[in-house]
Amino acid sequence: MANLVTSLCCVVLAAVVVAYAQRRSQLVARNQYERMGSDVTMQCGSLDNDASVSWKVNGTDVKAQHHLEGPRLMLTQVDLGHNGLYSCFQNPHGERRDTIYLHIGITPREPTVTCRSNTYPKGFYCSWHQLHPTYIPTTFEVDVQHNQRSLEVQKDPDHKNRCRVRFPEVFSSFPYKVNVTAVNALGKASTTISFEESSIVKPDPPERVTATPIRFNARRLEVSWHSPATWPDIDNFPLKYFLRYRPLIREQWQHVELSDSTSHIITDAYAGKEYIIQVAAKDTEIGTWSDWSVAVHATPWIEDPLPITSTTEVDFPTETKTSPIPSSNAPQKAEPPVGRAARLLTFFSPLLLGMLLLFMW
Repeated sequence: MANLVTSLCCVVLAAVVVAYAQRRSQLVARNQYERMGSDVTMQCGSLDNDASVSWKVNGTDVKAQHHLEGPRLMLTQVDLGHNGLYSCFQNPHGERRDTIYLHIGITPREPTVTCRSNTYPKGFYCSWHQLHPTYIPTTFEVDVQHNQRSLEVQKDPDHKNRCRVRFPEVFSSFPYKVNVTAVNALGKASTTISFEESSIVKPDPPERVTATPIRFNARRLEVSWHSPATWPDIDNFPLKYFLRYRPLIREQWQHVELSDSTSHIITDAYAGKEYIIQVAAKDTEIGTWSDWSVAVHATPWIEDPLPITSTTEVDFPTETKTSPIPSSNAPQKAEPPVGRAARLLTFFSPLLLGMLLLFMW
């Protein structure tokens, strides 16, 4: 009796587990990837062909062009607008039977691959990208071969589509071969490039470029810079530099190539004109020039103008203006006769008055 009860319990438990698993599978959405522009068929779980179902997308009725065929929903010439969460419900009770997340995308094309060594002779890096989006998750597989053996590839933690590879040896005559394959749910495509070690050496631009005027020299600018911090061994693998500069009023650059110096004095600058200055770097023997450094601006020394003494206006009181005293040597202007007679009359008038009083007495 005990064995029978135990057996029945096991059967019931198994049935519950199966029912839960079926219910769970109905609730968890499964992904379905389809090519853009194709016709798509979605199957409602494992229902029979004569089952009657209804479909919803993102919780609403399906409005896109479609037709139903038993438990299947058929969409024509799908595009990105058809992306969404589709659910099917069995009639007449409306019990949900399946959930599908539809993703529309395209098959990946051959990726564009470039490789460069800015840390010579330690190693190099390769980067890649798709010229056209795929609209669905796409991963990349990288394989690097040298002298018939595969090299270790380290994914760059800061750049998604970049990896780093250490040089197994320096001055190798064997070429490197890099293969990058783009893979997604709709297909794959790959690109392979080959190169010599010396052809990919390209330093980063020089850093901390400064340009300062030289006192009392109206046509000179002193330019200095530092080698790129990413270049690991400047003593054994020295760099040479290329300086370019121009005044803002002109479009034509002037150039100076320098051996291993990290400074230069421009001696032919236009006085008083603002200049734009950049520097590039290159290994002294192999590789190509770096990109230009960040541009800096500077103006040659300009002599400070002499200070201008300011004057304060003062209001003076108005005075009666008198004629200047003529010089003794200056010719005197003759007085008119009327004025002379008047002065004589004024002089003798008291005397005439006294004589008149005397006769009256």
